Amino acid sequence: MQKHEIYLVTGATGHLGLTIITQLIADGKKVRALALSGDKLNSRLPSEVEICYGNIIDPSSLEEFFRVDPDTDVFVIHLAGIVTTSLEYQQIVYDVNVKGTRNITDAAIKHNVTKLVHVSSVHAIPEKPKGEVIREVDHFDKDLVYGLYGQTKAEATQYVLDAGKKGLDVTVIHPTGICGPNSPSNNRSAQLVITCWCSKMPTGVVGGFDFVDVRDVAAGIIAACKKGRKGECYILSNRYISIKEFFRTFEDITGKRQPRLMAPMWLVKIFMPSYDLFYKLTKRTPLFSTQSLHILTTNSLFSSDKARHELGYTTRPFKETLADTIEWMKKEGVIS
Repeated sequence: MQKHEIYLVTGATGHLGLTIITQLIADGKKVRALALSGDKLNSRLPSEVEICYGNIIDPSSLEEFFRVDPDTDVFVIHLAGIVTTSLEYQQIVYDVNVKGTRNITDAAIKHNVTKLVHVSSVHAIPEKPKGEVIREVDHFDKDLVYGLYGQTKAEATQYVLDAGKKGLDVTVIHPTGICGPNSPSNNRSAQLVITCWCSKMPTGVVGGFDFVDVRDVAAGIIAACKKGRKGECYILSNRYISIKEFFRTFEDITGKRQPRLMAPMWLVKIFMPSYDLFYKLTKRTPLFSTQSLHILTTNSLFSSDKARHELGYTTRPFKETLADTIEWMKKEGVIS
């Protein structure tokens, strides 16, 4: 007799969470989403999804989320986290990214789940010198990475792997810069598209990053639930996209002229204090920060060979991702 399956998803209302859940529902899977009570984005969850209200930083609120019928294979996809490009310490970021992950991991052990797939970040992996390929590592140290986000992800990831050594079936996923359609909020990649559409970018910067389609990452994570090896990590990347290439691709798709001048990073950093002050006074979210500029200059040569070989992971062309994002924004009225 075939066992029943259920997928428990945290961070369900985020860009990646919604994409994963949509794919799971399309595949006929039973899905339970952990959601914050009062979250306006809960209404975006498909009607087929069972919503369980709770908070990963409150262990007692997770009991109902993990309670399932006997003889059920339980696949936990832990996505919940706070992405920040701020270099300032924020207690809530630590509480969600580290303590929250501990709580989910401990609950997974307590309830004897079939598999825990923890979504970390490539920023948890120590950077290598320019030109060297960055591949998966098997140990994480927060003191070896830059910025609060990377440090909290590194600490949380090591906790998950340590639980794996004690018997829990865990697989860790490290996505690069996620972008693509169907974002429930204007994250930084979406902000960049909006800014380009409105022709409000006076100049670009010399730099770039590895950008990957949210739909490809979602498919890779779902594959990891069954194909991911116990205690193993997988990088889900695409390829390096410079800001210059981003502009040229955007211009090819839309016909909207984009900046030709790419300012060197040293020049941009000189004007960062006044740039930061402007956004603080206007209470707007800046498109760039000191850390995001740092990321644009780091080594972004990531290898997804392991995921492609073991998970069947594939990626689509970046131009397709950008075109689909623009089309989705038009339909949603984000741009017109």
